[in-house]
This record gives sequence, structure tokens and C-alpha cells, in this order.
Amino acid sequence: MKRLSRLSVIALGALLSTVAVPASVVSGVAAEAQAATLSGGFDVGPGGFQGNFNPLAATAGFTWLSVYYEPLITYDEKLQKVVGALASSYEISPDQMSYTFKLADAKWHDGKPFTANDAKFTMTLAMDAKTGSVLAARLKGISSVETPDDHTVVIKLSAPSSSFLDTMTKVMMLPEHALASIPADQLAKNTWWSTAPIGTGPFKFTKYVSDQYVELAANTDYRGGKPALERVIDRYFANPAAAIAALRSGEIQFTYVDSNDVPTFKDNKDFKVIEGNSFVVNYLGFNHDSPLWKDVRVRQAVMYAINRDAIIQSLYGGAAKPANCAYVAEQLIPQGIDTYAYDPEKAKQLLTEAGWDQINGGKPITLLTYYTTPLATNVLAAVQAMLAQVGINIVPRAVDAPTYNSIVLNATPDIAQFQLVYAGLQNGPDAGSINVGLNEKQIPPAGPNVARVRMPDLTKALDTALAEPDSTKRDAAYQDVCKVMNTNLPWATLWVANRYGIVSTKVKDFVWTPAPGGGPYQANPQKWSIAE
Repeated sequence: MKRLSRLSVIALGALLSTVAVPASVVSGVAAEAQAATLSGGFDVGPGGFQGNFNPLAATAGFTWLSVYYEPLITYDEKLQKVVGALASSYEISPDQMSYTFKLADAKWHDGKPFTANDAKFTMTLAMDAKTGSVLAARLKGISSVETPDDHTVVIKLSAPSSSFLDTMTKVMMLPEHALASIPADQLAKNTWWSTAPIGTGPFKFTKYVSDQYVELAANTDYRGGKPALERVIDRYFANPAAAIAALRSGEIQFTYVDSNDVPTFKDNKDFKVIEGNSFVVNYLGFNHDSPLWKDVRVRQAVMYAINRDAIIQSLYGGAAKPANCAYVAEQLIPQGIDTYAYDPEKAKQLLTEAGWDQINGGKPITLLTYYTTPLATNVLAAVQAMLAQVGINIVPRAVDAPTYNSIVLNATPDIAQFQLVYAGLQNGPDAGSINVGLNEKQIPPAGPNVARVRMPDLTKALDTALAEPDSTKRDAAYQDVCKVMNTNLPWATLWVANRYGIVSTKVKDFVWTPAPGGGPYQANPQKWSIAE
């Protein structure tokens, strides 16, 4: 059936004002126009990044970005294996220091061909911190990017890295012909990202209405076939509650929800609940540049003071697992580590031994977070009360993700603004992904070690695990990482929780995975549709 364009619908509306037309015809046209568009809160919740259009600067928001941008490789929808995206295939050399990507026949949204030169150009941008790339530190191990022909890219490393493929899933390809003229140090704030971005994905950018929504239109020349939908819209919301209200009213067809919102949808035939492992460890990050946390006994006291089991049961509804290092996967947890069971009296004793009254006493400590959901607010209220019982006075401050990043990634930060952070970091599906938040080499501006962790034993354990080429030995290497974290406490690790999305049952072939940072993963947006 031929779709009506937006202009056609408007014109028909004008005609209907002067000509008598049966109501059934009018409702049929409206239904068809609606059925061509899927609207969602794609950037709601911790996997989203409202207002960010630049994949080089994305610490989250990949669910939406990957609808119009594409990486060379991505995860499958179950986050179990890496598969080709703009690369039709890839090979790894036996020494794991050379990666060869064979490129698919693809076109940019303006019709120009995607080539190996574009891939090399993108890698150059991603490796350069001047562009604002959050991936620059992760890609430092690249020694060269070669293009033997238009459809082949060879990336060589200076040393093996078990997390290289995971990092490459986040490198969205960018068009050289559109961006080459922009100086690297002016790229991050260029208006191109929010006015005329070009990708290779199944949908292409059409408009952004500031702080309201982003609209994409079907890329009819997409190599994977013409999309079933005409438009996809990402609606912006102040909080998940507003998104849920829009979902119930039919304004949108999908959104992220907190675990405590799930029960109201489970028995509703109009909606489907999507549940999965977040692969994100939530933690309280001690700012190691602050004198408050120098004594490990103070850090231990924080762990003993928080009743994690009570928070998991009462606030998460049991949908989380306590974490005693960065990991909860059984194969990565060594025998005999401390479980830091709730013990406020022990916490008080440790604080007394450390001289907490002289270090800080009851002075307020700013805890910064980008988690702004009602669940996060309740969690932090519980943590605040528990720490207050042992004499630690924290004051939570929730901000949006861009503000959080501007504070914690600053090369010369104001320590008083984030003596403590409540955050989350990807701890899977690749175990090496945790490296960027803990390795001393990743301290800003080099990388996102926002807690400024400087622990030689931890850096050594991480480097050893990342460089281990034998997959059968890699788990043991990450167990060593876990041991060091559990003993030295660079963070107060809390839990790994499940995450949830709600989608209308009218939506067909829709894929959403609660992936770290929103993905990316193989979602096949070109197949999404809405039943009429």
C-alpha cells in the first residue's frame, strides 16, 4: 500500500474541511499515518544520553545513535558475540595484533559510497583526544590503520588487547567528505551533529526540535532493505515517569522503566516487558584526589555501613546481585574474597581507628551522580541514611549526563564537586571493559577513570588480563583484578541490576537490549513496524 507523505495528509485535511467524506475514510488515513511512525523514549534512563548527537563523545545513548550510525562490528542482540555491521567479515591474526575488516557495500545518507578511507578517517578522529573522543585512551594501542583497497581496513596493535573488539563496537563510522574540513579541536562543538549528520544506517536524520525530539526518516536505499517504518522519533522526557505517562496514553510506543514500575505492566496485554542483565556494576567511586579516602579503613567502613541486601530487596525488588568487586559472573569471582556483609558497628570501629573525626567528621560530602530516576533517588536516600548512622554525611547531587561529564572528566577538576560519585560502568559482556574506569593510565583527560584511581597493583592486574591472548587463562587473570579490587577498594562496589524496557504489543519485530550505555547491538531497525 502506498504511504501518504506528511504533506499529503495535511492537504487531505484541508480538503476534508470543505468536502463531506465518510468518517471511516478519515480514520483510516489517520491510522495509516500513525502506523508509519514509531515514537519512543530511546534516551530515557541510564542507557540514554539525551541531547548528544556525537558518537565520538557518547558515553551512552547508543540505542538511538545506532539507528542512523553504524560501527564496523557490533554485538548480537543477546550480547553474546561480536558480529559484522559495516564490516561484512573480519579476521584476527594468530598473534592477535592485526585485525582485517572487509567492508560491506554501503552508502552514506547523501548517496556517496562508504569506503575504507572513511573508516581510516573515523579511526583517526576516534584516536585523537582533541576531537573530544571518549575512546581515545582505549585506542592508544593502535600502531597503524591501513587501507589496501576501498573495501579493506587493517588495524594493527602494538600489543595484544582482549578488549579491542569490544571497543570497536562503539566506534561509529563517520563520513570523511562531510567532516574533513572541520579542525579536530572544533569538531566536538560543531553544529553539524545536530543539524545535518550523515550516517549509513536504516534511518537518516531529518530534524531536531531542541529539548523535545529527534526525527529520523527511512533510508530507502539502505543495503539491508527499505525500512518498514517511514519515521522513527526519539522523544525527550524530564524523567521516566513522564515517559511512562506518554507510553500509557499512546504518544510513544517504547521506553525504559525502573524495576519498581514493572509490576504495573506485567499483566497488561497492551504492553510487553523486556528484561535483561544490565552488564553494569553500580558503585560509589571515591575521588582518590580527595584526602577523605586515603585510609583504606575509611573505604572499608563505607562498604560495611551499607545494607546492600536490604536495598536490593526493597528497592530493586530482588532484581540485582551484590557485587564485591567489578564482577558478579561466577567464573570471574575468586574464592575467599570479603563479602562486606552489613555491619554498621564494624564501620564505626574502622572510622574511629582511622581518625574520621579529624579527617572530616560530620562535614557534608558531595556525592555526584547522573542517575536521575525515582529509583536512583530512593537508592541514594537509603545510602545517605545508612552512612549517616555511622557518621558519614553525604549530600547527593543529581545532574544530567553532559553536566556530570563536564565535571568529572575535567583535566583540572574541582574536587569539592565530586568527592564521591554514584555511577555505573560496563563490566561485560567483555570483562576488560572495566579497565577504563580503574586503570591509572585512564585518568582524565586521558580516559574516564573519573575516581582518579592510582593503584599500581590494580593497573598491573588489568594490564596483564588485557594482554592475555589465551582465552582459557583470561578468566583467572580477571579473578586477580577482582582480588585487588576487593582488598584495596578503589570503589565501594554495590550491585549489578537487571534493566527493563516496555514496548507496545502493536510494535512488531522490535529489538531492545538492556546493554551498557544503550549498546550498540544488532537491533535491525529496518524491520521494526507497527500493526495497523
